Amino acid sequence: MRSRYAAYAMGDTDHLFRTWHPRTRPEQPATQAEGGLTWHGLEILDTVAGGPDDDTGEVEFRARYRAGVVTGELHERSRFARRAGRWVYVDGDVG
Repeated sequence: MRSRYAAYAMGDTDHLFRTWHPRTRPEQPATQAEGGLTWHGLEILDTVAGGPDDDTGEVEFRARYRAGVVTGELHERSRFARRAGRWVYVDGDVG
């Protein structure tokens, strides 16, 4: 989760692509940086599973952003799956 947040903040679409489940990822992930957004903080609110012996996990988070003079936050519960020993983002519910 933290590496994906950093990738969004840095505009690293290669990392986003590699860490997105092939079943759910778009052709080319867009970063919010392309739309003038800058990210200013990540807070992990909850985790479910996702340990060394798990194949799936969930992370609930809030990420703060700024777009020009407007500030806001993204609140999501993300689902992850382990593929070939690596965690990948499957999907999430924005709340």
